[in-house]
Amino acid sequence: MKPRNLLIKSKDIEEMEGEEKIHFLNPNAVRINKSLGDIVGLKNLGFHIIYVEPERDTTEYHKHYYEEECIYVLSGKGELVIEGESFSFEKGDFVGFPVNTAAHSLKNTGKEQLVCIVVGQRLEQDVGDYPNKGKRIYRNSGAWDVVDLKDVIDPRKKKA
Repeated sequence: MKPRNLLIKSKDIEEMEGEEKIHFLNPNAVRINKSLGDIVGLKNLGFHIIYVEPERDTTEYHKHYYEEECIYVLSGKGELVIEGESFSFEKGDFVGFPVNTAAHSLKNTGKEQLVCIVVGQRLEQDVGDYPNKGKRIYRNSGAWDVVDLKDVIDPRKKKA
C-alpha cells in the first residue's frame, strides 16, 4: 500500500460525513461513526471517532470475553457505567477494558455532542454479553448468533 493511502489528514477527517449506527439491541444508542482504521485497511483493530448527541447512548451495556476495548473522550461529557457503578466521564478521560473484565456502557449526559475515540480488537471470534437485555452474542468469522442468557449451558456446572 502506498504511504499516501495510510495517512488521513485532520482536514479530511473533519470533512468526512461518517456513518449513522444504531445498536441492534438499543434504539437509543445512535452515533455517527468515522472508522479511520477501515479507511487505512486495519483488519485486526477498529479505530473510530464517534459523535453522540445529548441523551443518547453510545452502545448497549455489554461485556466482551475475548476482545479488548478502550475509549478516550475528545469533547463533551457523559456517564460511564462499569459493572453497574456510574462515573462521570469527560474530555481527556480514558477507560480501558482488558479481555473479560467488565460490562460497560456510556451515555451522553451533557448538553453538547460527546466525541470519543473508540478502539477495539477485531478477532475472528468473540463472545459478548448484554446483561440488561439477557442476551449473549457469538461472533465467528463475520456471522453473529444471539441467544438468551438463560439458555446458555455452563459445562463446568454438574448436572443434578
